[in-house]
Amino acid sequence: MIYDGDCGFCTAAARLALRHLRGPVTAVPIAGADLAALRVPEEDARRSLQWVGPDGARLQGHRAVAAWLRTGGRGWRVAGSLMTAPGLDLLSAGAYRVVAANRRRMPGRWPRACAAPPDDVA
Repeated sequence: MIYDGDCGFCTAAARLALRHLRGPVTAVPIAGADLAALRVPEEDARRSLQWVGPDGARLQGHRAVAAWLRTGGRGWRVAGSLMTAPGLDLLSAGAYRVVAANRRRMPGRWPRACAAPPDDVA
């Protein structure tokens, strides 16, 4: 899992997931990841959470969250599967976009909380 280590919310969420899911997952901030070796474009990594599976398959955004949840216990696996189920996939994608767009306003923020530009910057 590759997350934005400059974002307080992203870092707090990654730590929380590592503590509660306890699956065989390594979470690495963008700055500590070998993006070239993982075949993850830096722009994609800065825009959304990245999941790189053992087979090299890559998922982004809500699908990355769902993959991570599926590594946890039974309840987490069900939640991860539901996130990408027909009908719920679009809802999950929308929810992820809203959280990602507002992550600098979320708990876990510190002064340089996110590399994401302010809302008024195009």
